[in-house]
Amino acid sequence: MKFMPIIEVDCHGLNTEQAVNKVRETVNKADSGTYRIRVIHGYNGGTRIKSAIKEEFSYGREPKILRIEPGDNMGVTDLIIREY
Repeated sequence: MKFMPIIEVDCHGLNTEQAVNKVRETVNKADSGTYRIRVIHGYNGGTRIKSAIKEEFSYGREPKILRIEPGDNMGVTDLIIREY
């Protein structure tokens, strides 16, 4: 994976388990140049994915994730790996 400060993961069309697995793979592959992973889950059916992402990656469960922030719209959640 080449240097990418923000990696976007589109979870449209995935079920909750598939989405969490895809985000986990992305987190594991992120290098030191990445500071944010933007999860695009949508806001109608994507609320289950949003909740699962928050449950899986918040509260110190994933050491690489510093914190979770809402994105620019309701269909996006940002996983912050490091400060920019």
